[in-house]
Amino acid sequence: MFGLRAYVVTRVRHGFVNQRLFSTNHFVGAARVAVVGGGAAGFYTAARVLAKTSNVGIDIFEQQIPPYGLVRYGVAPDHLEVKNCISKFASVAMDPRVRYFGNTRVGTQISVSDLRSVYDAVVLAYGASEDKRLGIGGEDGNNGRVGVVSARMFVAWYNGLPEAQDLHMDLTSHDTVVIVGHGNVALDCARILLAPLEHLARTDITNRALAVLAQSNIRRVEMVGRRGPLQVSFTTKELREMTKLDVDIICDRDLVERECSSPEGHAYLLHKRPLRRMMDVLLKHSVRPEDAQKEKQFHLRFLMSPAEVIYSGGQSVRFQTNVLEGLPESARAVSTNNCVDVPCAMALRSVGYASMALCGVPFDNVRRIVPNIAGRVVQNGDAVRGMYVAGWLKRGPVGVIATTMQDAYRTADALVMDLESGSIRNPLASSTSSTSSTSSIDAMLAQTRVAKTSVSYDDWLRIDAHEIAVGVAHNKPREKLTSVNEMLDVIGCSKDQ
Repeated sequence: MFGLRAYVVTRVRHGFVNQRLFSTNHFVGAARVAVVGGGAAGFYTAARVLAKTSNVGIDIFEQQIPPYGLVRYGVAPDHLEVKNCISKFASVAMDPRVRYFGNTRVGTQISVSDLRSVYDAVVLAYGASEDKRLGIGGEDGNNGRVGVVSARMFVAWYNGLPEAQDLHMDLTSHDTVVIVGHGNVALDCARILLAPLEHLARTDITNRALAVLAQSNIRRVEMVGRRGPLQVSFTTKELREMTKLDVDIICDRDLVERECSSPEGHAYLLHKRPLRRMMDVLLKHSVRPEDAQKEKQFHLRFLMSPAEVIYSGGQSVRFQTNVLEGLPESARAVSTNNCVDVPCAMALRSVGYASMALCGVPFDNVRRIVPNIAGRVVQNGDAVRGMYVAGWLKRGPVGVIATTMQDAYRTADALVMDLESGSIRNPLASSTSSTSSTSSIDAMLAQTRVAKTSVSYDDWLRIDAHEIAVGVAHNKPREKLTSVNEMLDVIGCSKDQ
């Protein structure tokens, strides 16, 4: 398929050579595509483009050294089956038409304008790296108390993200953690806090996180949402996993039964069978507060909105109680002005992720997405030539990995259609010469120092093998390295940061 094969030396470092296998005749006149973001959206987009056209070369740029984004740093460690998509991503990265540039920050080390100058197409797939704040008093802590911690960062901490390892937490001053939010991330955090250590020790959670959790005094998690049981965002699968732990699941059963049996609720659930099943699971496995007996408790609270964090004799989150107005599908939480204080060691906010703007890229500051039509970036109603977007940056931080896959495929289909029509070919990126199409790119990468500071997929495979070997020795799938320097030590080099 690839004709005459030639080994192309991509980098020589410290006495060893990294090589990638390309086909010289395959790349004659090949379209060149840059993908910004090495997570699920970026890899699924690349996979689809590779499948739909043979005459293409793809460079993937990722700010972390490891690839796979939230599949590595966001998926719960006890959800190993969700990470099966990594095998597909690995096949993409090892395709001779693909190069991986880890440890590369687009927006600082290299600009989007730099990429657009030498690639036919640029796909923005860098996800949502921030989280929405509660916007309440005391959120940022007081006199050494931690206040409200980002659930996104808590997840990143126990999953080994280097910049999350110094996260300031408190799991010892009280037996309760409050989580604001009713989504899957919130439920993941609750499960990690309440799960027995022997359960977690068999996963790829970091040893550092295990050591901290071993000292935890948390015996109760209060997971609070502003609306009712029919408006929760978590899934039945996540709730079922909580039922498998030795914890009391506490909720206002009367409220759940009332909401499900009301004429409006009954009609709504007829068209929402997954939600109906989840309410059945909740009622089957939950108890009223007065009936709770187990040492650990998971309290699912409804109709409460955070108002402020109070620091008086410890830390508490003050909530205003709510009532619902409107039909279940569009119910609105309205405050009663009554308050409930919940003492805790700390609180986690899990009310949504948010994408950040990049210089040179149109951005909707209200919806926190890159404006687009079918994945084509638009500005002032017109398509921006050669710019595409996929994943959460395209549609907002909703859905699961399968949702991201379908979304990425639609973006890739639009990109391939435009490539085949010839409407986005860049004269600098696409040449009839076998080498000039890559030479302009490589010259730009050298000029921006990306060629010197980046980490290749071959480098990542060394880190991957090391983590697996250490993990197997401790009866774990892997033991993640949690610092950039540790990773660079494994591949035997140093990089400018």
